[in-house]
Amino acid sequence: MGKNHYIIPIFVPHRGCPYDCIFCNQKKITGQNTDITAREVEEKIKQWLSTMASSKEKHVEIAFFGGSFTGIEIQKQEELLSIAFQWKRKGLVQDIRISTRPDYISREVMDFLIAYGVSIIELGVQSMDEAVLRASCRGHTPDDVIRAVEIMDDYDVKIGLQMMVGLPGDTWETINFTADAIISLQPDFVRIYPTLVIKNTMLEKMYMSGLYMPLSLEEAVDICKRLLLKFMKHDIAVIRIGLQPTEAVTIGKEVVAGPFHPAFRQLVESAILQDALGRFLTRHQIHHIPSMEIQVHPQHISSLVGQKKENIEWMRKRFFIWKIRIVGNADLPLGMMRILEGNQRTLSLNIREYMDHII
Repeated sequence: MGKNHYIIPIFVPHRGCPYDCIFCNQKKITGQNTDITAREVEEKIKQWLSTMASSKEKHVEIAFFGGSFTGIEIQKQEELLSIAFQWKRKGLVQDIRISTRPDYISREVMDFLIAYGVSIIELGVQSMDEAVLRASCRGHTPDDVIRAVEIMDDYDVKIGLQMMVGLPGDTWETINFTADAIISLQPDFVRIYPTLVIKNTMLEKMYMSGLYMPLSLEEAVDICKRLLLKFMKHDIAVIRIGLQPTEAVTIGKEVVAGPFHPAFRQLVESAILQDALGRFLTRHQIHHIPSMEIQVHPQHISSLVGQKKENIEWMRKRFFIWKIRIVGNADLPLGMMRILEGNQRTLSLNIREYMDHII
């Protein structure tokens, strides 16, 4: 999201969903244990709007997270959405976002949501493999996802699809199949969540009894690296990778096990840059030189440097480059790097050229 894009989060804890997915404990994930009222929504919106910088270019979004919004009793949906819609009609809010299940979408539901200004809808797809969905007790099928997206395509809404990796029964083949199926549906954006073992879930019982083994951090980074590149290749935005860290959502608190890291996306992007840069330096035989400068868009400086400067140390040890300087260059597009090899030559690296190999 851009610096002028603001999201006002409204958490609706585990409302509207009759299923207990083995990985799910919405109260722990959102940190919200009690129901939310229209008055609380109104006060929260006012509070957030009062803290935002005044700018004609700012874009404000009210997002209802958690639970399955369209499964909530209709009176409650109307109560919450009517508050948000008032602010949208005033022009102070541009988008209203909800999250729900694929099997809780119909034309009647869409007509209702559109009438209350909903403009972004996210579906918890998680997997497009039937066996993985059954093992996760999701309660919906891949066909439900396809049908829901086909219905939503007839309305003026942005569509987001969420997928998980490392669910029971998942393999790279089922994960890759899910990604391909999502790409075929052409959503506006995607979220990718590595599966975590959360306290008080069926998955925790399976983990404790040895029936489930979560992905390691390294495995999750490698899988998400390939997924991010795959979606990039098809021009589908990935707006989040990894669960949002909170005071509760961290290893040792509510997260029992699994590939959690507070900067998970940066790990993924750093791995992509290391892979592409390594192949580039090898191809151009750049090694055993005293110095090198790498220019990159400022947004990617931290990912290129890597956690604890691991990418810089890796280049030093692998290619024997003693002095490495990382410089921000706002004129370079995202995905491009400029390599200055001492006083010898200047080369350009386009990460997209390395996608097919990594995917």
